[in-house]
Amino acid sequence: MIKPDLEFVYEATGDLEPPIPIGTTYDGTRRIIPIVGGGQVEGPRIKGRLIGNAADWQLTRHDGVTVADAIYALETDDGVVIQIRNRGLRHGPPEVMARLAAGEEVDPSAYYFRTVPEFIAPEGPYDWMNRSIFICSGARYPLGIKLWVWRVL
Repeated sequence: MIKPDLEFVYEATGDLEPPIPIGTTYDGTRRIIPIVGGGQVEGPRIKGRLIGNAADWQLTRHDGVTVADAIYALETDDGVVIQIRNRGLRHGPPEVMARLAAGEEVDPSAYYFRTVPEFIAPEGPYDWMNRSIFICSGARYPLGIKLWVWRVL
């Protein structure tokens, strides 16, 4: 058995606008979370900022699990733009999720928020991001988000 190790890549903060509800559909309740950008990306091998005009298209399933599917980009301090598609799950005890939905600040250890970011980087100093699997843990705030990203070694 080979147990993978993790290499910390970066911490990111992002600003969000209030959710735009789509409504109840056959597979759950859908909404759009606009990502306005301006957030910082800071890590040992990459630094920059999130670019706005992006969104997280969320589905809250009938079992209470929220499925995130966000597409956005970051611009590094040296001017390279990297596309990100970040998909994952957020869930927790009903009372914790109700507090999050009400806009309260909740300790991120009280709920599960994990994603799998996929990067599309141009040829050059960040093309290593095209050749690895990444995992992410997150924290949701009323109008913001914090993400911690690791590369699976």
